[in-house]
Amino acid sequence: MAEMVNVAVDAMGGDNAPGEIVKGAIEAINEDKRVKVFLVGREPVITEELKKYTYDPAQLEIVHAEEIIETAEPPVMAIRKKKDSSIVRSMYMVKEGTCDALVSAGSTGAVLVGGQVIVGRIKGVERPPLAPLIPTEKGVSLLLDCGANVDARSSHLVQFAKMGSVYMESVMGVKNPKVGIVNIGAEEEKGNALVKETFPLLKNCPEINFIGSVEARDIPLGEVDVIVCEAFVGNVILKMYEGVGAALIKKVKSGMMTSLRSKIGALLVKPALKKTLKSFDTEEYGGAPLLGLNGLVVKTHGSSKAIEIKNSILQCIAFKEQKINEKIKEKIILED
Repeated sequence: MAEMVNVAVDAMGGDNAPGEIVKGAIEAINEDKRVKVFLVGREPVITEELKKYTYDPAQLEIVHAEEIIETAEPPVMAIRKKKDSSIVRSMYMVKEGTCDALVSAGSTGAVLVGGQVIVGRIKGVERPPLAPLIPTEKGVSLLLDCGANVDARSSHLVQFAKMGSVYMESVMGVKNPKVGIVNIGAEEEKGNALVKETFPLLKNCPEINFIGSVEARDIPLGEVDVIVCEAFVGNVILKMYEGVGAALIKKVKSGMMTSLRSKIGALLVKPALKKTLKSFDTEEYGGAPLLGLNGLVVKTHGSSKAIEIKNSILQCIAFKEQKINEKIKEKIILED
């Protein structure tokens, strides 16, 4: 029998907490018997939400935490002062080994600080990157970094490429994943100082399959499997991706309602269109893991609904079963 994967879920974090968080947790444990969820937060509130659902009580436990870290709070101060917050308690559960992973839709700053200060970095990892999967024409690609390290150095980006390659090969099953660095052109001599400094380092790194520069317009086409950049660029790419996707879906739906003919056509193509649009919905791919920590920390959108919480919990199973941290340690310690 497969070993149970224990996941701490910050029940109080995010715009839709605790309702959507609890719902997503229940959907996850009802879908997969390999996972046990620890809902961390105010017990009376969580208990009230759980009354709405049917589930196996052996797969769920409530851990009381009285405090909540709000989005606007200074992250370092909040982590230090609010020891009884749902984020901090969840972090310590991962650090102490009670849980294999943490999923939170709460304060991004607090999750990033807590991940590094409480859970801690793997020895040799300079900067843990946030690494979300983004949909492409060919499937998905891993974008790293998308929000953790705005002022990254070239050595950081090389480690991002190595960790991203491990993740895509082990979790997503992509053999010898193609790695590209985000640039403003395909030529090697183009780019800012960071890209120009990093390009030859990636080119001469035998542990990865580096194919060169990737322009933003080529990312949705799935030209590379691992997209490397510093967090400012990555966050802009991610937010633009989500915004354009939402706008296109809205325009398509609106266009189908313009006339009787378009409405009839919409009924005919609805099943195929729904499947296609679903494949380009970022919520379908879970949250962004903070790679390079001693335990798994997954950050989801602050506006996460149940489906993203569920998928974020389920992605923790593959992370543990494929021993991603052990493989990252091998890449970073043995080869650096």
